Amino acid sequence: MVNWFWRKGARVEVPRLRLRNSDEATTKVDLAELTPETATFLGQAAYLQLTIFENLSRAMATAPTTEAKAVISGAAALSLAKHHALTAEIERINLVPSEVMDSNRPAIDRFQRMTQGSDWFESLTSCYVTAGFLDDFFMRLAAGLPGETATRVSTIMRTPSGEAMIAGELLAAIAANPRLASRLAMWGRRLVGDTMLVARSALATSDNHDTDEARIEPVFTELIAAHTRRMDTLGLTA
Repeated sequence: MVNWFWRKGARVEVPRLRLRNSDEATTKVDLAELTPETATFLGQAAYLQLTIFENLSRAMATAPTTEAKAVISGAAALSLAKHHALTAEIERINLVPSEVMDSNRPAIDRFQRMTQGSDWFESLTSCYVTAGFLDDFFMRLAAGLPGETATRVSTIMRTPSGEAMIAGELLAAIAANPRLASRLAMWGRRLVGDTMLVARSALATSDNHDTDEARIEPVFTELIAAHTRRMDTLGLTA
């Protein structure tokens, strides 16, 4: 079993995926039993989408070409639309979105600073990796929300995120400068560890560590597999 916990001050290591037998069940596992209460879920998910929008807006502002700016603006608009849809769900339960999101600001702002990147290429890679991983994660976690809320929020998280747009820009950048590949691959490996910590913090865990880990481990293994496929799209090793 992969150990998803960490010692204070130690960097998280990305787990190695276990090889699966061809006849092993491929049904999706979920995190429904570890889903937090609705307001907590929505506050974190909504603020993360706002942060993704901010990151994409920053990448748009520093993009090297007008064409790149236009493409990234489209991806940013999709993340902002998800944010607005999630804040509408907060209003649906008669709460104020800014107040619900506020408690998540310190941790997510810290995550944003840690994953910002040193230049445009790393910043855009951050948007690609973190948005993809977190959208997948919160879509699964939404299954544990009550009633129709689960259906609506799952639909929101499944809507397009601009991933293909961002991938196109990164592929063009790597083609123009193949030396970027090794640096961005290394950056992607660091990003997934930090992103896993944010995802892990969203879970409503119990006092039974072993039971929780039995639920968490296969889900995160599948999320890492999806991350690997994203990096493969760019021709980068995960």
